[in-house]
Amino acid sequence: MFGVLNFQSFARCTEMFFKRFSANTKRCLSKGFECEADIRRFISENTEVVEALNPRLNLTPEIKLRLFTPNCTFWHSRPELWPFSDPFWAIYWPGGQALTRYLLNNPGVSEGKRVLDLGSGCGASAIAAKLCGAAHVVANDIDPVAAIATHMNCELNGLEPVVCVTDNMIGSEPEGFDLILLGDMFYDEALADSLHSWLDRCIKTHGTQVLIGDPGRAQFEEHGIKKLLLQLAQFELPETVREENYGLTYSTVWHYHPEL
Repeated sequence: MFGVLNFQSFARCTEMFFKRFSANTKRCLSKGFECEADIRRFISENTEVVEALNPRLNLTPEIKLRLFTPNCTFWHSRPELWPFSDPFWAIYWPGGQALTRYLLNNPGVSEGKRVLDLGSGCGASAIAAKLCGAAHVVANDIDPVAAIATHMNCELNGLEPVVCVTDNMIGSEPEGFDLILLGDMFYDEALADSLHSWLDRCIKTHGTQVLIGDPGRAQFEEHGIKKLLLQLAQFELPETVREENYGLTYSTVWHYHPEL
C-alpha cells in the first residue's frame, strides 16, 4: 500500500495516522511485546538518540530524544510492518519544537507550576518544563508506548521520569493545572472543537494558562479558536524539519485567551 519511506512520505503517512489520536481508547500493544522491558528494548534498538548541541536537526539541540531518523530500520519499512501503530512518539513535531523552545527561553513560564503536556508524544515539552523547575509535570498521551518513550527520554536528559497518563484527558473534569501545553494538536476539526470547549472549562475553573504550538496547518489557521490567540513567539524551522513537514518554514507559540 505504501512505498518505502523518505522524509516527506514518512510525514505524510503519520499525518494520516494522526486522525486516530482522538479515540478514547488505549491502543493494544503488538504481539510479542508483553512487558515494558520488551518495548524499551525495541525503542533502544530502532530509534536514534538525536545528539545534543546540533542546531541543524531541531529547535532544541540541548535536549536529547530518541527518534526515528533515516538511519533507523523502520524509517524505510512499510508502515504495515511496524510492530506499533502510529509512532508519534518517535517524531519531533514542529509545533512541539516551538513550544519546547519557548519554555527553555522563558523558564519562568513553567517554574514552580503544575504543568500538563497534552498529546505529549516524545515528551519534549514535558521535559523542558521539568528542566525549568516546574513543581509537577504530567505528560498525557493515549499511546502507552509514548509513555515509555517519554520516560526513556527523561532518563537521557538526567531527569526523574515525569508522571505519564494514558487516559484521554480531553473532556475530563478539569484538574488544577497552572499551565497546559498543546503542540500540534489542531490537526482535526472535531478534535479542535472538543479541545476548545475543554480548555475553556479549565481556564474558567482554575485560571489555567494555555500555550499552543503550531506550524500553521490549515486546520488550525481556519479554526475559530485562532481569533482567541495572542502570538508569543515565532521560530524559523531548521531545513531538515522543513523537509519533513511539507516545507512549512515557521512554527509559532500562541497564548489562548478566550476573553480576547
